[in-house]
Amino acid sequence: MQIHYGLENFQKLERAIVTSGTFDGVHIGHQKILKRLTQVAEIENGESVVLTFWPHPRLVLFPEQTDLKLLSDLDEKAVLLEKFGIDHLVVIKFDKEFSKTTSQEFIHDILVDKIGTHRLVIGYDHKFGRNREGGFDYLKENSAQFGFEVEEIPRQDIDDVGVSSTKVRKALLKGEVETANSYLNSEYMLTGTVVKGKQIGRTIGYPTANVAVSNPNKLIPENGIYAIRAEVRGKLHNGMLYIGTRPTLGDKLEQSIEANLFDFSADIYDEKIRIFFLKTLRGDQKFDGLESLKKQLDLDKEMALKVFGE
Repeated sequence: MQIHYGLENFQKLERAIVTSGTFDGVHIGHQKILKRLTQVAEIENGESVVLTFWPHPRLVLFPEQTDLKLLSDLDEKAVLLEKFGIDHLVVIKFDKEFSKTTSQEFIHDILVDKIGTHRLVIGYDHKFGRNREGGFDYLKENSAQFGFEVEEIPRQDIDDVGVSSTKVRKALLKGEVETANSYLNSEYMLTGTVVKGKQIGRTIGYPTANVAVSNPNKLIPENGIYAIRAEVRGKLHNGMLYIGTRPTLGDKLEQSIEANLFDFSADIYDEKIRIFFLKTLRGDQKFDGLESLKKQLDLDKEMALKVFGE
């Protein structure tokens, strides 16, 4: 998959099969659209193109609303989209100026002139352009004038899936990662950098990699212990992850994200780490002291190893 940052870096195609949207999390509802996109591209002997917007439009249009938490940052979204055999990902910078683009300008200046759209595949009730003024009916009525065909994924197909980004967020905020993963048809991921912590885990036999999440708007699942896989230096490692405020160590501490990777001891400070959530093991708890905490971590590790079939 080729990634193009900005329309100025995209060379117009002869037969572009296009879809557009934010695709936050690339859940199974999105996947219906993506599978149809690549299917049409193969039938039409064209190239599949996903137009997406970054930052998320809501973060630009409503900066005062701080409740939106993203299921995927831009790099994570690219990783997820690539799995579907997309030929081109075009990342359009969304800012106040771009938000003024009318539906007609979006069609003529971007879909036709810049992309070379042969067919547009969109989800049910998809809206685009300034104030979300454009939609399927308008596109269908004027498709001959625009010079490309338009196809809408039927409402029935989307309703049958019954998944939205909101549903995924709610599951994760409850710590229900297995439910979220079923909606995503993949393991929820979290990307960050390994930073130095207080190294208390080392004193009880559970050294951890403290993770500073790359994007401040990224959704962090509910506090608790999770069975995870972590990608470090291109390799996956089994482990468990703690998210919480470390109540055993004190009151009102900042939230911490700490990964204990099994059979791994390399120094990875300042390196990138990507966490994949597999299963919720338990919620966050306060213990009488470090010895009690260690005993519980022994049990947590046993549960995690069962998740991995070890």
